[in-house]
Amino acid sequence: MSIDLDGCWDAPQWLSSGPLVLVVAAALIDADGRVLLARRPPGKAMAGLWEFPGGKVAPDETPEAALVRELSEELGIDTRSSCLAPIAFASHAYPDFHLLMPLYALRLWQGTPQPHWHDRLAWVAKAKLRDYAMPPADIPLLPLLEEWL
Repeated sequence: MSIDLDGCWDAPQWLSSGPLVLVVAAALIDADGRVLLARRPPGKAMAGLWEFPGGKVAPDETPEAALVRELSEELGIDTRSSCLAPIAFASHAYPDFHLLMPLYALRLWQGTPQPHWHDRLAWVAKAKLRDYAMPPADIPLLPLLEEWL
């Protein structure tokens, strides 16, 4: 079987330079089908951009355990690993590192999300997700999330 690879391209070598950073993110989905986005605070990298809540996976920590921990720290909510449904992942080369980010859907949690780390939260309807400026790694996740919703 012959496959046409004309639509594929090899990434320039410089795109894969830098350490691999594993982060994990969640698309919290409320009863109305809206997704929670969080705005990065002033003084942080990519300040003012909207993202899916989450964070870095610590050494010897599973992505699911890291996400449960990060959601508690960032939003003040509690959930369990068994409530997380993996739906997509992003692989993106930033100038200083390469980001690998699994995205999980989450519909069950305890508590009301509060912006403990971010400066603002927004519940966003599916049709409005693309209206929010996001980091480059998050943008390719939007069509996958929209299909999943």
